[in-house]
Amino acid sequence: MLGSLLPDSNENPSPPRYRGRPCLATGRVFPMVRPPPSRRITMLTALRRLAGTWFAKALFLLLILSFGIWGIEDVVRRIGTDTAVARVGGAPIELTEAQQAARRDMLRMQRQLGAGFEMNPAMAQAIGRQAVEQLILDRVQRKEAAQLHIAVPEMALRDYVFGIPAFRGADGRFSRTLFDGFLRNNGLSEGEFLNLLRADLQRQQLVGAVRAGAAGPDALTKPLLAWEREQRVADLVRLPFAAAPEPATPAEEQLRRFHENNPDRFSSPEYRHYALAVLSPETVAAEIKPSDEDLHAAYEAHRGEFETPERRSIEQALLPSREQAAAIAEQWRGGAGFAAIEAAAQQAGGQAVSLGTTDRNGLPVQELAQAAFALPENGISAPVQTSFGWHVLKVTDIQPEQVRGFDAVRDELSAMVRRERAADLAYERANQVEDALAGGATLAEAAQRFGLALVDVTTDASGRTQAGARAELPLNGAAEDIALRAVFAARQGDSPRLAEAGQTALFSFDLKEVVPTALRPFEQVEAQVREAWTADARRRVQEEQAAALLTAVKGGKPLAEAAREAGFPVQRIGPFGRQPQPSTPLPAELLRPVFDTPPDQATMAGTPEGFAVAQPVQVVPFNPDSDPLALGRVRDAVEQAMLNDLEGQYLDALRAQAEISYNEALLGQVTPR
Repeated sequence: MLGSLLPDSNENPSPPRYRGRPCLATGRVFPMVRPPPSRRITMLTALRRLAGTWFAKALFLLLILSFGIWGIEDVVRRIGTDTAVARVGGAPIELTEAQQAARRDMLRMQRQLGAGFEMNPAMAQAIGRQAVEQLILDRVQRKEAAQLHIAVPEMALRDYVFGIPAFRGADGRFSRTLFDGFLRNNGLSEGEFLNLLRADLQRQQLVGAVRAGAAGPDALTKPLLAWEREQRVADLVRLPFAAAPEPATPAEEQLRRFHENNPDRFSSPEYRHYALAVLSPETVAAEIKPSDEDLHAAYEAHRGEFETPERRSIEQALLPSREQAAAIAEQWRGGAGFAAIEAAAQQAGGQAVSLGTTDRNGLPVQELAQAAFALPENGISAPVQTSFGWHVLKVTDIQPEQVRGFDAVRDELSAMVRRERAADLAYERANQVEDALAGGATLAEAAQRFGLALVDVTTDASGRTQAGARAELPLNGAAEDIALRAVFAARQGDSPRLAEAGQTALFSFDLKEVVPTALRPFEQVEAQVREAWTADARRRVQEEQAAALLTAVKGGKPLAEAAREAGFPVQRIGPFGRQPQPSTPLPAELLRPVFDTPPDQATMAGTPEGFAVAQPVQVVPFNPDSDPLALGRVRDAVEQAMLNDLEGQYLDALRAQAEISYNEALLGQVTPR
């Protein structure tokens, strides 16, 4: 194309053309000479010849490759890079698939544990690793199912989905709306969910054969039931701390040594000095000043909330025929009480009931509503026919309609409008605060600019000041706990950022100083040290007394005899079982040890009130054949445990046969840091 646009070299060149431009200073025209055509032809011909050389072709190819690679840089960069987080028999589990599975597990856990649950990095990593292991087990089972030619027909999959109760509407049929909501909440497409369900049905078929046929043998179930229902009678000796003799008054040197040897008991907790800013609808509501137009619009939108319709208390008699209803009406108008009307209605084959107090909409039958709300107070209606029979109504009380006007609810409307707009304003402010903090603004500057509640406090992890009082924080309840955990998990120097504290509040903090735990001076805690030393001395005395009773029992003396010689009261309790009961005086700390101790021995345990020593004196065995229902329950539990063990061993064997490899470099990327 370039050659066709050039003149032929044999043509006569035209004479040169001159163009001139006057000088602005002198007016003289300086000619501008156009290059002769022969020179232009020479230059273009040279370029054309150069384009046909191998050097030019290689240069063009290099340019094309560079622009192509620049456009698909992310693809080229991945060449030779493994994106699988794990492989099962060579089949990859891609990082994106593992991330989606971990995200679903995290969402499910957060829904189960509630809004106050906070996921820390260690938990997130554990959930990610568990998601990968579940995907590996899924691949292993799919591979085995394919080798055994186990399939799930589409009709069986459809019937299973339609049979899931969570997807059924109020009419008992499959609800597409509920199904789509489930997929949306779990971050799944319909195809992904069906694939998961198909794999689960394959797994059920796969392990069903392994689980079939397991049975709990009597050789195992009967001893288990006998062990579970065994009872014991025991002698019990209590040694409360309060009954210990008063120890001798300690010297100051003893108290100081006790103070130094127990620093954890007399040290101040770690305190942190921080500024805490909170953004919530409550913190910005005061800035909202609704106009009269806003209040009138809100009143019209919520008019139904300020109007109470007329309500009536109604009694009704329902009869089979018009004649019977008319007779009841005459009797009622004659002054008969409701008890007499009720008896007369029953005798005529009908019934009389009180409908309570209701408004017009509370009566579902239109004919009854019209008749009841047309009567005066204590009025009796004429017989009214419906599909149920013939009705006679009496209005016993009328509560007139009540309408609260605009002026009466002005304050409520103002609070309502502020509350509604405050949520939107807080959401808008959140983005502005984040931008300001990211731009280098201090927390105090952002709080002042955007109306955040700001406090500067020093507290421990429970929110108490160094004086022991509760700090006045602009959060409370679970939201305060979330903020305090974040403060005491932060490092000094971290930049402030917004975080959620519950569903409506956001907070940010600036950690200024960490006050480490320190041993309080002896003079400051002398009273607490003396009290603790006395309590420890009482504890040692009672512990020694309990140990002496154990030694006597080991020497062949019954606990009751050893206790009487030492001057301690003995209590015989039982029979009692292995499960703790409120009526059993045996301390919970001794229940299990008593069943692990033979009758010729004794056991002791510490309790909140002191020490307790017990010796079994009688074992009451249980005959498992005496309770077939309990034996069946234990047999079912044993069978279920055996089935679970068989399934677990089978899956472990399948997993051991598979070639599984991990990409350790990608495992840490399954969940966000």
